[in-house]
Amino acid sequence: MKAIKGIIAVILVLAIILLAYALWPTKTASLSPLPADNSPQMASLISQGQYLATAGDCAACHTQPGGKTLAGGLPIRSPIGVIYTTNITPDKQTGIGDYSLDDFERAVRHGILPNGDTLYPAMPYPSYAKITDDDVRALYAWFMHGVKPVSQQNRASDIPWPLSMRLPLAVWRKMFAPDPADTGFTADKYQSASLARGAYLVQGLGHCGTCHTPRASTLQEKALDDSGQQYLAGGQVIDGWLAVNLRGDKADGLGNWTEQDIIDTLRTGHNTRHTVVGQPMAEVVAKSTSKMSDADLAAIAAYIKSLPAGQESKSSYTESSQTADMLARGENPTPGAQLYVDNCSACHQTSGKGVKNVFPAMADNPTVLADNPVSVIHLILDGSRLPATPEAPSALAMPGFGWRLSDKQVADLSNFIRNSWGNKAPEVTEQQVKQVRADYPPKGENKDP
Repeated sequence: MKAIKGIIAVILVLAIILLAYALWPTKTASLSPLPADNSPQMASLISQGQYLATAGDCAACHTQPGGKTLAGGLPIRSPIGVIYTTNITPDKQTGIGDYSLDDFERAVRHGILPNGDTLYPAMPYPSYAKITDDDVRALYAWFMHGVKPVSQQNRASDIPWPLSMRLPLAVWRKMFAPDPADTGFTADKYQSASLARGAYLVQGLGHCGTCHTPRASTLQEKALDDSGQQYLAGGQVIDGWLAVNLRGDKADGLGNWTEQDIIDTLRTGHNTRHTVVGQPMAEVVAKSTSKMSDADLAAIAAYIKSLPAGQESKSSYTESSQTADMLARGENPTPGAQLYVDNCSACHQTSGKGVKNVFPAMADNPTVLADNPVSVIHLILDGSRLPATPEAPSALAMPGFGWRLSDKQVADLSNFIRNSWGNKAPEVTEQQVKQVRADYPPKGENKDP
């Protein structure tokens, strides 16, 4: 009995310590006020803020399909339930119109609401902690003076209680988000101003690690910048799509890409040699990167190419003409080969090299070679559509085949693609296809007639 009472006492003490830790106020910076509303300085700040909000891709998350810009309501799946993005227009009742500059800074860089609640880390404040004071001021100027107010109530999350409690989020924030006293971006660790600019955009405003860095079981990113080897190493599944490895790995990463390949992909959604983007990266390209300056895209590309290879992949690529020669002779010895010829070869070619600037190559494609085949399965089941951008306005689509191919056929086709033309990747099973079909039911938006 004494032992039980002792355990209970320890638990109570720990609970009190955690409660005090969660409730202890977080001190953050106080920024200098904005210039007068009608001054040339304010006009310049608003323009700068609009560009920064585009670089930060605020609209992609805070605008639901068919909804009003930045009014929120977009559902975001998380391991604990669905979170709905909030209204970040300057409406005073339902948006952020009553936020002071310091309120805005605390929410953006530290995930703290004016009432003291902590935001769900679906809001990438661990990355935004690197945004400079000047850029925060510019963002605030644009949100308050350049965005049209929209009256739209925020929707409560579908996260069940007690996981929906905000108090544990404060503990999570204090354990895993950057300490407000230590935040900021260190530019002088990089060899050039351009490389530093690329690092700032990727690590901070672009919050690339939010999707492209693997997370621990406690849901924090395993690295927030290039000081960690797992930074941008891929592995997260976002709405049924695998965020690919952006490091210098040859098979499932960007080791075989040039800086121009990266620039072209961010500007148009595809490049001439390797791949095209699908959802949700298509949203990023359409609403953010395609509107960024040439200098910033070049800086991002240079920084990404500076990242060395990460952990060893199970996949590999060795150039080979064996599959192309076999298909050219009309030989389809496996069900997967027959399925490829019947469904895929018209666009992606029997050579596996696709069509330059139009259809991506199957050979040496990081998405195809990823250890986790979820994107390949999802593409075959539901198809995808390129974003329409100023330099590539044709939103070309790949049809989905899930409505007429069985789980076994999708597995056979996936395995053929992932192990032909020199590709070598782990086997896809029928059970994996069944699971993807169940988790992400095909919408039929790109259905092959």
